[in-house]
Amino acid sequence: MTKITAEHLARSAFVYIRQSTADQLMHNQESRRRQYGLADRARQFGWATIEVIDDDLGRSGGGINRPGFERLLGAICEGHAGAVFAIEASRLARNGRDWHTLIEFCGLVGTVIVDEDGIYDPRHPNDRLLLGMKGTMSELELSLFRQRSQEALKQKARRARCSSVSPPAM
Repeated sequence: MTKITAEHLARSAFVYIRQSTADQLMHNQESRRRQYGLADRARQFGWATIEVIDDDLGRSGGGINRPGFERLLGAICEGHAGAVFAIEASRLARNGRDWHTLIEFCGLVGTVIVDEDGIYDPRHPNDRLLLGMKGTMSELELSLFRQRSQEALKQKARRARCSSVSPPAM
């Protein structure tokens, strides 16, 4: 049983591409190639109309100004999106509010979410549960990264203070 129906294929597939920082854009080119390659995957599933949204390259997922994500939500709400493709579904939004808004809108209009692990229909309770868990895990992961970064900065500052204090003269 496939979750992709003729109704989904009659609408467009949207490939949402995002990398958070300029450093990722420069040094993680394979990730970007894989993301653009999702358009080919959409064709393999049968979509004729595919729209790639890459407006948010170099923008943090936690940031306020994400025109590509807003454009994606608009297309979903207008009923233009049959599917949203991403390498990892949880990377579509990096905060709970955006993630749950995306899932809710997809469920309301019947848009499926496709990533490397599967095809999710937010109208189905089990798929919605899995998507919710993926989003929660993504938020936790981001929180842990922030904590580690902050602790590393604190330790670096402590080392700098300790090395700037000269030992007493004898």
